Amino acid sequence: MTELRIRQAVRALLVTPDQSVLLVRFEFATATVWALPGGGLEPGEDHLTALRRELIEEVGLHDVAIGAHVWTREHVIPFEDGRWDGQRDVVHVVPTERFEPQPALSWDQLRAERLHEIRWWTVDEIEAVSADPAATIVFAPRRLAELLRLLERDGIPESPFSSGI
Repeated sequence: MTELRIRQAVRALLVTPDQSVLLVRFEFATATVWALPGGGLEPGEDHLTALRRELIEEVGLHDVAIGAHVWTREHVIPFEDGRWDGQRDVVHVVPTERFEPQPALSWDQLRAERLHEIRWWTVDEIEAVSADPAATIVFAPRRLAELLRLLERDGIPESPFSSGI
């Protein structure tokens, strides 16, 4: 069997004092997915360097204090371009005040990466959508509301754990 080609990526859990989180909307042929901002590591980048670059590109956030690595998410699903068999996300908490996203990339560039919208969500909103059997929205990770409630209740975990897909 051939070894899986897993893309290495990093994501930011941008969370405000009132527990709102910033999510980005991806449009794929098979689904609309709201996910944490971030993306793949470029050659020679470590996770923190890549996350700083991605936060500037996708949401316009500069000089941010990156917090703890809280979750890891590995999702094996063939990429539409055929280059990867899945992705492994390392998720860091990034505490922030609410801000108006101003991506450094143009919307044409973002859409070329399938990113179509950026917005703040409350945990209550994520829970309501996740519980609605008629909803066509998917969150990544799927258990996002539950994971946010765990962080709210227990704080930063002693060591990162798998968030599931």
